Amino acid sequence: MKKYSVGVAGATGAVGLEMIKMLESRKFPVGSIRLLASERSAGKKLKFNGRDVEVQLLGHDSGKGLDVALFSAGAKISKEFAPSFARDNCFVIDNSSAWRMEPDIPLVVPEVNPNDLSKEKKIIANPNCSTIQMVVALKPIHDSARIKRVIVATYQSVSGAGQKGIEELKNQVVAWAKGEAVPAPSKFTHQIAFNLIPHIDIFTENSYTKEEMKMVNETRKIMGDPSIMLSATCVRVPVFRSHSEAVWIETERKISPEEAKMLLSKAPGVEVVDDVANNKYPTPLDGENRQKTYVGRIRDDISAKNGLTFWVVSDNLLKGAALNAVEIAEKLVEKKIV
Repeated sequence: MKKYSVGVAGATGAVGLEMIKMLESRKFPVGSIRLLASERSAGKKLKFNGRDVEVQLLGHDSGKGLDVALFSAGAKISKEFAPSFARDNCFVIDNSSAWRMEPDIPLVVPEVNPNDLSKEKKIIANPNCSTIQMVVALKPIHDSARIKRVIVATYQSVSGAGQKGIEELKNQVVAWAKGEAVPAPSKFTHQIAFNLIPHIDIFTENSYTKEEMKMVNETRKIMGDPSIMLSATCVRVPVFRSHSEAVWIETERKISPEEAKMLLSKAPGVEVVDDVANNKYPTPLDGENRQKTYVGRIRDDISAKNGLTFWVVSDNLLKGAALNAVEIAEKLVEKKIV
C-alpha cells in the first residue's frame, strides 16, 4: 500500500491531539508525519505509533514534501498558512471557520458529499462540529423524502470551547462541591456549572449567534440544497464532551418513524439507539470517545403533517472535528485524488 507524508498543524491542541490519535487508530497509511505548532509548543515531543516525534514550528515552507496536512490551529493561522501549503501541492483539511463558506472551497462530510472533493481543490474545509453530526443524520432522509425545513436545538459540551472551557467547568464544579465560592466565568458569559447558556459565539444583526448561522449556511452548502429552510438555537451545557441535538424536520414526502429508522440504520457512520420501552436512547456519555453518530427518539412530529423529530449525539472532538478530517483524508486516498 502506498504511504503518505502527513502533517498536523496545531498538533498540541485538543483537536490536534485527537487528529494524531485518529491517524493511528484508523491506520491511515502514514509514511512520515510532521507535527507543527506555534513557537510556544515547538520542541515538545508527542507520541505517534509508539515513537517520539518532535513538534516543529509552523512556517510557510512547512508544507513542502507533504501530501496531506490536517489543520486545527484557528482561522487566523489557517488564512495565513494554508495557501502556502496548497501552493506546495499539499492538500489542506482545515478545521477552522476560515474557508467554510468560500464558494470555491469544498465543505465536506464524507458520508454526505464526498464527490465535492477533487484534485484541483487543495484546501478543504471541515464543517462546524454541530453541523457535521446533524447532516450525517439528515442525509439518508433527504435522499429519500427531501427535507424542506429543519428546526434544531443543540446542547453543546464545553470541550467545544477548547481546553479553557473544560477547565472552567471543572473548576466551578470542584469549588461548588467543596462549599467554596464558585469562580467567576471567564471563558463563558455566565457560570456554566449547573447552568445552561443559550449563547455560543457572538450575536449577529438578526439576533442569531454566529454558531447558529453556521448551522444554517453550512447545512445548505453541504447538502447542496440552498432551498432548505433552517433555524437553530445553540446552547452550551455543563457536559465535558459530546454534543446533543433535538431536531425537527419537515419533508416533501411523508416518512414514517419506521421508515426513518430503517434508512438511518443503513446509513454510513450512523447507529440507531431507539428502544424507549427499555429506556435506550443516546446520551453524551454514550457518544464520548466513539466514532459513530447516534440517533434515537425517532418519532412523528405531531405538530406538522410531514414532520419527524429525533435526537442526535456525537463526540464533538471526533466526528465533529478530528475524525471527520481524517475521514476526508481517507476519501482522498480512496478516490485516488492524493
